[in-house]
Formats: sequence, C-alpha cells, structure tokens
Amino acid sequence: MREMLQRSMNRHTTTFQQFTAGQKVVAVIGTAALLLGGFMVFRWASAPAYAPLFSNLAPSDASAVIDELETQGVSYELADGGGTIMVPRDAVHSTRITLSGEGLPTSSEGGYGILDDQGISTSEFKEQTDFKRAMEGELAATVKAIDGVNGAVVHLAIPQKDVFTDEQQPPTASVLVQTNPGRTLTPEQVQAVVHLVASSIDGLDPDNVTVADSTGRVLSSPGGTTSAAATERTQQTEAYQDQLRARLQAMLDRVVGPGNSTVSATVELDFDKAVTETTDYRADEEIPALTESLSSETYSGAGEAGGVGGVVGVDDQTDTTAGAGGDSSYNNSSSSRTNGVDTVVETRETTPGAVKQINVGVVLDTATTQGVSATDVRTLVADAIGINGRRGDTIRVVTMPFDRSGEQAAQADLEAAAAAEAAAARNDLIEKGAMGGAVLLVLLLALVTGRRRTKQREQATTYVVEQLRQERQALEPPAALALAEAEQVEEHNVREELSALIERQPEDVATLLRGWLVER
Repeated sequence: MREMLQRSMNRHTTTFQQFTAGQKVVAVIGTAALLLGGFMVFRWASAPAYAPLFSNLAPSDASAVIDELETQGVSYELADGGGTIMVPRDAVHSTRITLSGEGLPTSSEGGYGILDDQGISTSEFKEQTDFKRAMEGELAATVKAIDGVNGAVVHLAIPQKDVFTDEQQPPTASVLVQTNPGRTLTPEQVQAVVHLVASSIDGLDPDNVTVADSTGRVLSSPGGTTSAAATERTQQTEAYQDQLRARLQAMLDRVVGPGNSTVSATVELDFDKAVTETTDYRADEEIPALTESLSSETYSGAGEAGGVGGVVGVDDQTDTTAGAGGDSSYNNSSSSRTNGVDTVVETRETTPGAVKQINVGVVLDTATTQGVSATDVRTLVADAIGINGRRGDTIRVVTMPFDRSGEQAAQADLEAAAAAEAAAARNDLIEKGAMGGAVLLVLLLALVTGRRRTKQREQATTYVVEQLRQERQALEPPAALALAEAEQVEEHNVREELSALIERQPEDVATLLRGWLVER
C-alpha cells in the first residue's frame, strides 16, 4: 500500500513538473478554490440553525436576557434592531425554560402582574392607579399581537365616578402604535385597535379612542371621520358607481355595438343616520270627540208672594212673570266624559348608504350610431337605473364623433408587437437549431478525434513496448532474466505512463516515433 501511494505521488509530481507555467498556475488556483469551497460548505453544514427565543423585547429585558445567555455560555444572535434574540434551534425550549426560572423576561411593560404586589394597606388611589396601569399594559400587549405592529403604548383616562352627579364624564383612550419602517396600519387594522380598546373598558365609546402611529399621523380621532371610515365610504360609493356604469355600458354595447358609446355615472350616497318618530291620530265620523263635557240646569214652580221669581231662560235671564205666584223647584246636573281615540306611533330609522342623487352622462359616436335616437337611449337608460326627478337625478345623452387615433395607434402597436414576437420566435428557433447543429458537429468531431487518438496511442504504446522488448533481449542472459522477472510487474505501469505521456505531449511523442522510424 505504501509503495502504491509513493508511486502515485511520484507520478503526480512528475506530471506537475511537466506542466507549463500557465498550467501550473491554473492547477494551483483550482486546487486552492476547491479546498476553500469545501471548507465553506463544511462550515455552513456544521453551523447551527437559529430560531427566535424572544421577540419584541423591551431594551431592559433584552439586556438582562443577553447577560444570562453569556453567563450560561449559549450562543445567540440579535435581530429586528435588538428586539428579537435568536439561539440555536435545538436549544430554544430548554433555554426558554431556564430563563423563565430566573424570572426573565421581567415583562416590565406592565399587565395584571402589577396587582400581585398589592397589600392590605394599599390606598384606594394606588389601587385605581395600579388597575389603570395593568389595563394599559394588557391592552398594549394585545395590540402588539396584531400583524405589523412592533410596539404599542396605551393611555387610559378614566374619570372618577361621583355618586351625586347626574352627568358623568365619559372615559377616553389613546393608542400609539409602532410599525415596521415604511409600513402603516390598514383601515381594517385601525378599526380593530379602536374596537378592541373600547370593548375592554367599561363605558368607553369607540368614538373616544385616538389612534396614532410613530410618525405622528393620526389614524383615528374623536369627533372626526377616521381614515378607515372615509375609505369605507369611498369604496362603497365607487363600487356602486362601477356597478351602475357596467350595467349601462353592457346594455349600450348590445344596442350600438362595443366601442361606440361611453358612459359616466356619478352617485351621491347619504351616509347620515336619521330616526323619525310619527304619531298618527286616526279620526272617524262615528268616533266621539276625545274629551266631552255636558251641563244641565232647570227651575220650575210659582214664585213667593212679594218676592222675585221666575224661570231661567235660554239666555240666562230670569222671567219674573212666568213664575210669579207658583211653586218653586230647582234641578242642576253636569257630566264630563273622555273617549279613547286610536293612536299609531311609528318610528323609522334611516340606514346610511341610501342613494341621494344619480347623475348619468352618455356619449354616442356620430359615425356609427346615426340611426339611433338619443331620446330613445335616454328613456332606456332612465328606465334601466330608475332615474327619479324628484330626487334631483339627471341624465344627458349626446352624440359626437369619437377620436379613434388612439385605437388605431394601439392596433398598429399590437400588430407590430405580434410581428416582432413572431420574428423573435423564428430567430430563436433558428438560433437553437444552429446551436444544436454546432453541438452535434462538435460531438462528432470529438468522437472521431478521440477514436483516432486512441488508435494512435495504442499503436505507439505497442511499438514502444516492442522496442523495449527487443532491447532487453539484446542484453546479456543474466540481465535479461532479471528484466523478464520484473516485466510482468512493470509492464502495466509502463503502459499507464506511456498513455499519460502521449495524452500530455502528443506532438513530442509523434516526433520521437518519427525519429525511430527514420533510424529503422
């Protein structure tokens, strides 16, 4: 084995010494690059894979965790500006359990853990303050769980409840969110933050929650229209307009043909919320009045002698002559009656988003719609979308020539692009065919040249071996006997060396063979 290794080393050394200067430089650089690549691959394969241990850590918690990892000798990496600590993947769970036993991270942002240290001597003010801090910490941690939020700060303003006060100030809240650089919260995420905070505090209205980002941009404010609400209204209006325009355009395309008409629709939606309460008294001729009062008073008989008496008439005057000398009597009666009347109380609540006004404009191409009546088109469009004149809806249909230069230019560009694409495909096919033919030709030449070289190498090797055999036979018998014994061992090595020599220096071997042939 040792002799084979030594022989192989000698052969490679001899081969390297026979290289030219350029070949030696290429061999050295290639070997060095191969060794360096193997080292980098080995280092990459042996490096551990890192996984997050803790994310979104406060600076104080990150510092404490790093100190503990260095004490335990655990390798780590920092990411996300120091807020995320990475450790080897196979050590994540064990390291997390160990740090939890040490009380890390300390969760310095607050939370319900603040209430654990309260004692029996804690004042009411401190209890309320700690409760507010705990709620702020829990809400901040919950808001940070939203995708895209790296940090959050929540402040609550909860007024003290007074027993003897009729009007109580409502609670308010403000939220400051920190997002990734160049990103902001979507309107849906802003609404999620607002309603999440409002639902967590008793009596907190979503309109009293202010949301802002780290750049100072107000995303939601009390008393104003939030960007989310404005975006939602805009999207609802645009969706209704697009739907209306698509319906009208599809109808007109069937009537006048595609490309011969254009439609523009503007819709104004009413987003005001109104509540109407109506009280209706249903009156009927057979139903008595709501309140009825009756009164009756009578007097009869003769009056006393020498006295003044009489009968009370309809004009409330006493007729003294009518009752003189007769018996007197008096009767008085009154009644009051309240009758029930049918009453209907109706309450209607208007849902936001109702159509307030529609304005439609239709333009027809004069060149292609000469036989179409603009009045008929106007009537058709009005009936299709339900134009209401009382509501203030408007519709206008006009005919004018269309500018077709853009369409013609676009058609020309399409034709040119199609022709260029076809030419490119044709050229690509030709190039691929030429490359395929060249590759086949090179392979054929390589095959023929390889066979020719193999045949020449076999002939040269056979001739050289024959020459060496003849020279050995010409030697003295003891020396020839010794060479014959070693011939079986060295013949294979000689053939390999000769083959390698012919491959490296074919011209030199050919020159040598020519010289031997001339000498023969």
